[in-house]
Amino acid sequence: MRVLDETFVPDERKAEVRKRLARLKGQLEGVERMLDSNRPCAEILTQVSAAQEALRGTGRVIVRNYLERCATTAIKEGRGQEIYDEVMDLVFKVTR
Repeated sequence: MRVLDETFVPDERKAEVRKRLARLKGQLEGVERMLDSNRPCAEILTQVSAAQEALRGTGRVIVRNYLERCATTAIKEGRGQEIYDEVMDLVFKVTR
């Protein structure tokens, strides 16, 4: 589906997402190191929780970008019903 004539995710948002993903990679590597060093389960679960939140935060940035750029442009082009259906599908995907 063509939504924009320009990029879907602008460079400043890409930079923010990459920063979040780098933090997430570090947290996942931390979990591996914790396993290797036989750390207590509670400590590992805390790190896993932090990684999950980092991934959720990354998703929020992408959802905001989608709404601001892709969905808004499509609605302005008169494709509101199509986008409302797509938004509903996305809501159910990201909230399960």
